[in-house]
Amino acid sequence: MHNAASLSACLGSMGLLRLFGVSWPWSVVAGVGVYLGTSSWKYFYVAALTAKRDVTGLCVLLRVKMALWRYMRDGSNILTMFAQTVKRNPNKIALIYEATGESWTFTQLDQLSNSVANWARSQGWVTGDVVALFMESRPLQVALWLGLAKVGVEAALINFNLRKDSLLHCIGVSRSRALVFGAELADAMSEISASLSQAMVRFCTGDHSTHHGAYLGATPLDPILASTPRHSPLPCVQHKGMNDCLFYIYTSGTTGLPKAAIVVHSRYYRIAAFGYYAFRMRPDDIIYDCLPLYHSAGNIMGVGQSLINGLTVVVKKKFSASRFWDDCIKYNCTVIQYIGEICRYLLSQPVRPSEKAHKVRLAVGNGLRPSVWEAFTQRFGVAQIGEFYGATECNCSIANLDGKVGACGFNSRILPSVYPIRLVKVNESNMELVRDSRGLCVPCQPGEPGLLVGRINQQDPLRRFDGYVNHEATSKKIAQNVFKKNDSAYLSGDVLVMDELGYMYFRDRSGDTFRWRGENVSTTEVEGILSNLLDQTDVAVYGVTVPGVEGKAGMAAIADSDGTFDCDAFLQKVQTALPPYARPVFLRLSPSVDTTGTFKIQKTRLQREGYDPRFTSDRLYFLNVKIGRYVAMDDELFVSIMEARVHL
Repeated sequence: MHNAASLSACLGSMGLLRLFGVSWPWSVVAGVGVYLGTSSWKYFYVAALTAKRDVTGLCVLLRVKMALWRYMRDGSNILTMFAQTVKRNPNKIALIYEATGESWTFTQLDQLSNSVANWARSQGWVTGDVVALFMESRPLQVALWLGLAKVGVEAALINFNLRKDSLLHCIGVSRSRALVFGAELADAMSEISASLSQAMVRFCTGDHSTHHGAYLGATPLDPILASTPRHSPLPCVQHKGMNDCLFYIYTSGTTGLPKAAIVVHSRYYRIAAFGYYAFRMRPDDIIYDCLPLYHSAGNIMGVGQSLINGLTVVVKKKFSASRFWDDCIKYNCTVIQYIGEICRYLLSQPVRPSEKAHKVRLAVGNGLRPSVWEAFTQRFGVAQIGEFYGATECNCSIANLDGKVGACGFNSRILPSVYPIRLVKVNESNMELVRDSRGLCVPCQPGEPGLLVGRINQQDPLRRFDGYVNHEATSKKIAQNVFKKNDSAYLSGDVLVMDELGYMYFRDRSGDTFRWRGENVSTTEVEGILSNLLDQTDVAVYGVTVPGVEGKAGMAAIADSDGTFDCDAFLQKVQTALPPYARPVFLRLSPSVDTTGTFKIQKTRLQREGYDPRFTSDRLYFLNVKIGRYVAMDDELFVSIMEARVHL
């Protein structure tokens, strides 16, 4: 009986792996492994505890993969999927703009995007051209990139918090022929207007767009769209398929300035589809989307549910902790989106009746710490947490399907090859991959922290890695000889830990990036900006842990050889040059900043000592947000921060 069961498991796993395109030799090897594994009590122990989870995950994986194959076979893309959604739900509300209360049915959103498409074609833009969008979250942003895509034009979604050099960089690397900006960002545009190419056409949308556009050389877009025909544009000469570019989303990556990640049609679908099926969303759900639409969480995981699955999405201009639950009640929301910080902000709010009078049953997002997780569900009565992990461009996304507290996802311990991702050992001092005698990466055992990687297969829409506009940046995210000889894998840049049951837990973001306030902060970028503000002074930027707070707070060590550093003047400059999440929370003023023999900033000691005044005689400062200035760090203030008695 035991042998029969083992043989059945063996043959079943072989057939399953062949279905997913794994070669016969590897399928046989895996099948033999399963057969031998079933003779172990531990295999049965793990299987008994994870079978339901793994089968659910397999069903989700199969459903998404089969749908992708079908769409690719039929020559479909996101636009044809949206057209089907409009056909099914012509008069249903697609998007609601919380700031004004306006709503758009699917038919109205389709017609508005048609106006955008016809306007774009009248500008002479063709397939492959790029238009940058720089505005705060609003439904029009969705209509803009959707309409541009209808004529093959690709949108570059610019982070509205960026300023000056970072903003110029993002516009430049996208090779945009035009720029559409919101009137609310006119001041940011005025700082870079003279540096933009005169050939770049500019348009302004929103309140007072006529006034702001005049002195920035921009044409008001709203009246143009209002008078542009709303019929469907003529089909593109060059039809785009599932593996062609839809738009660009910027990500800090592991080093340097923001990179433009290529989002193809299949990637947009897979992110939205995995969220829909993995977390059991329903067609009648109403999603409260308070995340920025320049990011994949807000624009794909959130808005994608509307465009593909016909859900109603409430678009919030900016997150508000005090209005959060009132908004959910007002719009009858059943699903909310979060990042870890949002949940913590909500918990810090005074108790109010509305926080349990809502209809929210599901919260979808990432970065939720175990302590915040349980406190959040208990206080606000949210039944299900849909925690997931995955960068915009990665091929190794994972999801927590069964609500395991603290886990960001899982990979099957029984049939790990079905979804070829792995944690591999790295040298934590320099994050270099550790390899064995054959030159292959060394897989981590349960409990060992490791870098998450995903095997690349460009023929498989679930395994492909499309990278960035910058080819050099793309190559840095790919490693060779990872799972086997001559293969390639995507390097996530994140360190995770897996337990014996296959649950994975986020540990840290490696390289020159840390996460703060829900955003990735590139230390290389911030160092460059601060150094320029301080006349090329040596600056080291790094993240430091603060008890009870998600992510890492920014700290800057600055060379101050003569002791004349002015914290107040520095803060004024920083506030104009950096978005709030990238501004240093702590400062360390030293006679000099440690460098290596090749003049690279040395941060190891600085990170280890942090902001503890007991470890250094350097002057330390803390950004007190209540009074809006840096204050000197002493033992009393340090203890208050460590005991979470100081607001960050």
